[in-house]
Amino acid sequence: MLRLIIIRFFIKIVRLFYRTKSANNAKLINDTRIDPRIKKNFWFDIPVRPKFSSREEMLKYYSSTHMRNEYKLIENFSEIYDDKNIAPLKGLKIQTKEINSLPDNNTINIQYIRPDNDEILPCVYYIHGGGMEVLSCYHGNYRAWGRLLAHQNVAVAMVDFRNATMPSSVKEIAPFPAGLNDCISGVHWVHENSNALKIDKSKIVIAGESGGGNLTLATGMSLMKQDKLNLIKGLYAFCPYIAGIWPLESNPSSITNNGIFLDLSDNSGPVSYGIEELKNKNPLAWPGFATVENVKDLPKTHIHVNECDPLRDEGYNFYKLLQEAEVESSFSEAKGTIHATEHFVTMCPDLSILAAKHLAKFTNS
Repeated sequence: MLRLIIIRFFIKIVRLFYRTKSANNAKLINDTRIDPRIKKNFWFDIPVRPKFSSREEMLKYYSSTHMRNEYKLIENFSEIYDDKNIAPLKGLKIQTKEINSLPDNNTINIQYIRPDNDEILPCVYYIHGGGMEVLSCYHGNYRAWGRLLAHQNVAVAMVDFRNATMPSSVKEIAPFPAGLNDCISGVHWVHENSNALKIDKSKIVIAGESGGGNLTLATGMSLMKQDKLNLIKGLYAFCPYIAGIWPLESNPSSITNNGIFLDLSDNSGPVSYGIEELKNKNPLAWPGFATVENVKDLPKTHIHVNECDPLRDEGYNFYKLLQEAEVESSFSEAKGTIHATEHFVTMCPDLSILAAKHLAKFTNS
């Protein structure tokens, strides 16, 4: 509790600094579309990185003391969103499961959260955001989001895959396809262990936001290619980070909304995740390159976007692709919100609860 009080006090100081120093903050604060609660609680810009010529150059940059300290600050900030009033611990059972991931035989963690009862429940298999590069499902905002989901009477399996740049709860980092392979392996593990987990294996839905939205769609397409779609019931991608190229005229929000929380002017994502995959227009790395053929057999899929997000239109255009492919699909847009607003549960609690309820209903239907 004392640590949380100290963090909150420090954040107030940092907020004052960013409101006077940050161009991105100014764009957010002056945008009349954005919910006033977001403006009040907005605390941090994702910094603009220099352009990198190689993954090796980027990793050297990220290994600097400055960057490690900055990343630690982000981890600490995530703790303020671990709200135990909005997302209580009471009534839940929370465990960490270590599993083996193929084909590399590495170990990853799954944070497993469910109501503390013996019911056989639907399961949300959740993939955290962070551009496939950073963050962990054990950070404060994801712990709260996982609990909020579980309080909708679903089991939640949050996979902590290998990031491409900074470690998650496992030390190893690796580019594509390491994180995707971990996500696929986790789905297999959940399905195979459904009895022990008290999960209805006919109701497993893969979901994720931002980079996790990328991996949600990529995992679905991978399972389709492997003829393994029987493992899942559906896909639910929040604000998916899937284009690989920004700005892009076919995604107008990448121009008009750029600089609102996210600045996509650097090339850090593609370089970190694997620049060759971008050059090859690999839809399993960047689902924005998917064709009708890549998605035509996907299970029911929901795409959710945020109105004031630079990524908004890449999500919408993927939904249009699903419609063209005659996939059972649906779409929603949260007006007045920035990127991934729903996953910071203290920012707009009503929107977070609404999103959790909708995902649970999608999983159970």
